[in-house]
Amino acid sequence: MTEYLARVGTQDGLVVQQRHRASSGEALRRELENKGLRVFGLQAVRSRSWLPGLLRRERITSIDFLVFNQQLATLLRAGIPVLQSLELLQRSQSNPVFRQVLARVLEDVRSGISLSESFASQGGLFPRLYCATLMAGEQAGELVPVLTRYTQHSQVLEAVRRRVQSALTYPLVLVSLAVGLIILLMTYVIPRFAQFYLGFASELPLPTVIVLQAAHFFEKYLIYMVGAGVVAFPFVRRWLHSEAGATSLDRLKVRLPFVGRILHLFALSQFSRALGTLLAGGTPLVRALEVASSTVTNRAIGGPLTRVAPMVREGQALWSSLESTGLFPDLSVAMVQVGEATGALEEMLFNVSQFYDESIEVKLARVVSLSEPLVLVVMGGVVAALLLSVYYPMFTMMQKVQ
Repeated sequence: MTEYLARVGTQDGLVVQQRHRASSGEALRRELENKGLRVFGLQAVRSRSWLPGLLRRERITSIDFLVFNQQLATLLRAGIPVLQSLELLQRSQSNPVFRQVLARVLEDVRSGISLSESFASQGGLFPRLYCATLMAGEQAGELVPVLTRYTQHSQVLEAVRRRVQSALTYPLVLVSLAVGLIILLMTYVIPRFAQFYLGFASELPLPTVIVLQAAHFFEKYLIYMVGAGVVAFPFVRRWLHSEAGATSLDRLKVRLPFVGRILHLFALSQFSRALGTLLAGGTPLVRALEVASSTVTNRAIGGPLTRVAPMVREGQALWSSLESTGLFPDLSVAMVQVGEATGALEEMLFNVSQFYDESIEVKLARVVSLSEPLVLVVMGGVVAALLLSVYYPMFTMMQKVQ
């Protein structure tokens, strides 16, 4: 029996995605049609073992997706129909995975499915924010402005993400080089000194004994430690991709000194800009809150944000719902409160996200300016302590000889 992912149309006019097991795709199609369902597409679900994903992980890059939306908005603005625009972009797409996905989207649109529903049914390849934005644009008849706002939103987030990554790259390189040097000292250099000291009857200082014993342990068991790491890697990787593992890792990230606050602000910027984009596109507030909270990549921040939509649905004000999460600074809560009172909530949310981006810039500059000398001093101190503990007995013996 093979598991299939089926996109079917119900008698109520809804398009849903279901999972079924059947001996063949044709048999499943007949079974669903006998139930009165209209089958738009069947796709066999491949077994997801860790080894193929480790060797080659197929995905749609954020740059490819951003360029696609820019081109789609340009074609639609020029008056080319949606179907013809998709055909042009599908033929010119260089990413083979994206080309196959666009072929399925084309098939759905030709069969009468809306563009937003088709993108939403592609197995989670596309962000919920994008699908909800498209749906709001289709309902309002303003697809081009909606796509333009989404591309602007993506460009800003991508720029902030790249600045964070580039700012943290140099300190990570320094740490990696220092750790590599320490491993080289502990596994190759210091064990040679241990053999040299065996020929002396004098008692070695305690720091030297500790370093030599640690170096001996690393030299003897390093191959076993590497083997254990290789064996444990797929299990750790699978745990980190699970909901519990990913949440624990995200919670650890936001608790890191210096960097954690930057990641916290970046998650709040994601939420505020996504919420403002959805509201500007005509999406109702509760639905916009549900989608915006799901776009936050950090689960430790996104989890509490999912409780905001039920509070607003029950009649609570947005600013007080956000304040109850304990995630937002007082200034941003006050800005949202003013936006609700004056009817300029979308504009105020964009101002809040801009405020977070500026805070990220300031904190990034501070982290980079402090981290480089701090890493050099700490790692240099560790290396110096290792070398001093090894050379110190030699100096003392030379003084005795003199």
